[in-house]
Amino acid sequence: MLQTLFLIPAKVAGYPVFGFGLLLTLWAVVSVGTLVRLVRRQGFNADTWSYVPILLLLGVVIAWVLPAICERGDGGELLGLPIRGYGVMMLTAVVSGTALAAWRAKRVGVDPELIFSLVFWMVIFGIIGARTFYVVEYWPVYWQKYAGPHGSLGALIGGIVNMTEGGLVVYGSFVGGVLGIILFLRKHPMPFLAVADLITPSMLLGAAIGRIGCLMNGCCYGAVCDHAWAIEFPPNAPPYIAQVERGQMYGFTLGGNPKTKPCTVLAVAPNSPADRAGLRPGDRIEKVGKFKIGETGQAYSALKNVFYERQPLELTVAGRPAIEIEAIAPPAWSLPVQPSQIISAIDAFLLCLLLLAYDPFHRRDGELFALMLSIYPVTRFLIEGLRTDEAPVFGTGMSIAQCVSLLLLACAAALWIYILRRPRGTAFQRQ
Repeated sequence: MLQTLFLIPAKVAGYPVFGFGLLLTLWAVVSVGTLVRLVRRQGFNADTWSYVPILLLLGVVIAWVLPAICERGDGGELLGLPIRGYGVMMLTAVVSGTALAAWRAKRVGVDPELIFSLVFWMVIFGIIGARTFYVVEYWPVYWQKYAGPHGSLGALIGGIVNMTEGGLVVYGSFVGGVLGIILFLRKHPMPFLAVADLITPSMLLGAAIGRIGCLMNGCCYGAVCDHAWAIEFPPNAPPYIAQVERGQMYGFTLGGNPKTKPCTVLAVAPNSPADRAGLRPGDRIEKVGKFKIGETGQAYSALKNVFYERQPLELTVAGRPAIEIEAIAPPAWSLPVQPSQIISAIDAFLLCLLLLAYDPFHRRDGELFALMLSIYPVTRFLIEGLRTDEAPVFGTGMSIAQCVSLLLLACAAALWIYILRRPRGTAFQRQ
């Protein structure tokens, strides 16, 4: 895990970098250069003008958003912008995927410049889709943290757009990326399924590299296990914090859905502090210390406070005498967990190789895209079973990613029926 790689200083030679500073000046130069290049190549057409709002949005981010997410000193002064391992791997994913798509496009006689323009649209809408999916899924958390009693609308907006520490969902980026393709093809008419086949391996390559970013950030973590391939995380990592909140450091486990009522103990590890104190699976926790517990999320906060204060944990359970669990010193590392990020990266990379190997043999446009929609949801559904960072939704007992996986499988079946009814032939022929 390596969340922060380095810090870009807020000032260089006394001049501000972010906000109305050097970076905004660089943005202005690059934006003008980009527009001039487009005008020389294709004139003031609709495609050229379509870049204007996106460039303006980038300028707004530089002027107002980046200063809001910079690290600050004790006196409130800007120290600099942290460059996260997660963000660097996302950038590496985009560059690698673009290079692969451009190489494949050249082989079938498609201008790589079109691919660069297409990727621009896909990245913008993919990020919007990925972030929207994440924020909607965790909206109660965002509202409580940024717009609660001590929050504000500005803080809420800043929290929503702050992606430097993770918070992008693969399926959201997939939906946004497909929307980007559709909007791009309205201005550059090409067969959608042929373009989807051209881009799909790149999407999987990007997903594989992006999962390494998840590992560096500590998100998308797996369940506690004792296998030889298990990995551990430091105290500031999401898996460590989640284990504290769910009682796993004491040897018992609460559910992953903070809205669950009542707060029930799901499991107790043999010979753990919780087991020695007499806690049992199925016990309903009514109080943690003096704090009444209505839903599981309230227990998270109380457990976290007691743990870091290194105090004995007093639990009031329904129908039984109060239980006191001995205080424990915070360990240097988390309990070992499934390496779900690494498994996801290997899964996406192998699927990318499979699509590239199948490419010379496909006979109809859309086959690569449909093959991805057939295999990836299955592997994603199974890998989700190793994770504990997402609570079940809609009363299904499945995470939202598993629900979406089933929906995509249905879409894949319909797409295969449509593709196989079409005559053989592809729009792009390898040269």
